[in-house]
Amino acid sequence: MSRPRLKRRLRFKPSVCYYKPRGIPLCQLKEVNISREELEAIKLKDYDNLSQEQAALEMKVSQSTFQRILYLARVKIAEGIVEGRAFRIEK
Repeated sequence: MSRPRLKRRLRFKPSVCYYKPRGIPLCQLKEVNISREELEAIKLKDYDNLSQEQAALEMKVSQSTFQRILYLARVKIAEGIVEGRAFRIEK
């Protein structure tokens, strides 16, 4: 049996839930889903410029868990930009 998942601290609440390429209707685009924890990781590391250790403490996760969340977020963002997809931020 796996260890129970700890509650993560997510402070950032985005004001929008979609980003998409200009000029293409949303109904014609494939979506990339970004979880709130992935968005929080991107914000803490890349926007707030915290170290991984500091950001992991902010989210109340281990540094290795934070690194995994950040990696998945960056892969999704790269995929969305390269393939011209819409980003849907989960609520």
